[in-house]
Amino acid sequence: MKYKIAVIKGDGIGPEIIKEAIKVLDAVSNSTDLTFDYRYVAMGGESIEKCGEAITDEAIATCKDSDAVLFGAIGDPKYDNDPSVKVRPEQGLLKLRKELGLYANVRPIKAYKQLIEKSPLKSAIIEKVDMVIYRELTGGIYFGNKGTNEDESFAWDTCEYEVTEIYRILKLAFKAAQSRSKKLTLIDKANVMETSRLWRKMAQEMSTDYEDVELNFLFVDNAAMQMILNPSQFDVIATSNMFGDIISDEASVIAGSLGLLPSASIGVQSALFEPIHGSYPQAKGLGVANPVGTILSAAMMLRHLGYPELEKVIQQAVSLSFDKGVVGKDLVESNYSSTQQIGNFISEYVASHVNIPMISAYGEI
Repeated sequence: MKYKIAVIKGDGIGPEIIKEAIKVLDAVSNSTDLTFDYRYVAMGGESIEKCGEAITDEAIATCKDSDAVLFGAIGDPKYDNDPSVKVRPEQGLLKLRKELGLYANVRPIKAYKQLIEKSPLKSAIIEKVDMVIYRELTGGIYFGNKGTNEDESFAWDTCEYEVTEIYRILKLAFKAAQSRSKKLTLIDKANVMETSRLWRKMAQEMSTDYEDVELNFLFVDNAAMQMILNPSQFDVIATSNMFGDIISDEASVIAGSLGLLPSASIGVQSALFEPIHGSYPQAKGLGVANPVGTILSAAMMLRHLGYPELEKVIQQAVSLSFDKGVVGKDLVESNYSSTQQIGNFISEYVASHVNIPMISAYGEI
């Protein structure tokens, strides 16, 4: 089976971590009947330098014509530190999400027993954490009406949501809860915001179709506190774009490093897979970036394509790398493994533990 994969290296450490994820996918390809047609496109700083746009229409067309998109990271201090800049790298990602209709960001958060002491939180608090956050991705305040008056003395950002936007993300979250521990928490600010009250109304109405799922509500400020005090209470979380952006980054410290966490952005016909961290420009070219989040994002991509067993093999390889101390500088101060060494270890394990033929979600390949 052949799959077209659009690959966006991005900015900063993006090219380095993408290289290691491709190495793991190649190990899968060399050991199975799967083949991957990588189609490299530019987005972010690279695209701005080349074309004056954060992403071109041609790049978007390539992504739309692919079975999945694998993405590294985006952002550059050159643009962050100049308020007058009108075209910024992040605009490319926002446009791509909108054009591909990537309405749901799925972010698993897990505490690895081998790395539990690396988290700033106490071991007893995080040892049982295993949650997934469903963040609405194409609506809300990031995409609402915004502007600044002529003398720049006043600015506004409008939070807007339609029923259909809320319904589709909640449907995914409810279904995920059914397949996990049957518990869904909606994070909002319904005591203040009309959009949050609409989210609650929709969740309550939809809950009658998912009677086996326990539905809970938390205001976002309380949820932020609970994420530190008792994160193991969460299983599936659903929330709006901005709240999801904030709460998922807070939850990420549980794993001990941003470099470990993958994510998927799902649409009706397209899907994009990326690590949750930024472009980390200070580490560019130094070989110290942790590629695990990107490699696990590629594993999520394989599950999306119909091969959950391949995802499990990669997850096993990552867990073994922790057991063997093959970890990045973000986790240990000395005797750490380089970006390439981590990728080599995981890809070698995958190559020796993937059988031919593999069994996919759709039968034998």
